Amino acid sequence: MLERAARRMKQFVQESLSGAGAGITVDQWLVLQELDRQDGLSQLEIAKATYKDAPTMTRIIDLLCEKGLTSRTPDPADRRRFSIGLTSAGRQKIAEVLPVIQAARREAWGALSEKEITELSRMLEVVFNHLNR
Repeated sequence: MLERAARRMKQFVQESLSGAGAGITVDQWLVLQELDRQDGLSQLEIAKATYKDAPTMTRIIDLLCEKGLTSRTPDPADRRRFSIGLTSAGRQKIAEVLPVIQAARREAWGALSEKEITELSRMLEVVFNHLNR
């Protein structure tokens, strides 16, 4: 049930992004959101934070760079490594897309009471923490 709900939620958010003409995918949003939290991460750090494999992350970042939303800067200490940063267009995209994401979340959780949302969040946090021991 959890996997089914998670897949449907991702599909619903993607539909919301597409309907709003956001021009990004849910996975691209996750990368932008992570960089908004901590800019200048390596591809590997972003992959770990978003639970994506390295090849998938490379493809997502390539697309975000092509769209002008992120940039790659060589790491002066290790030329094989790049720091990924948000561009001004990337920051603007986050500001544009965040209300769409928030509205989709409100719609998805709308059938639940505040108490149910709190309890579900608590239970999901327990599962997450159990798996990250």
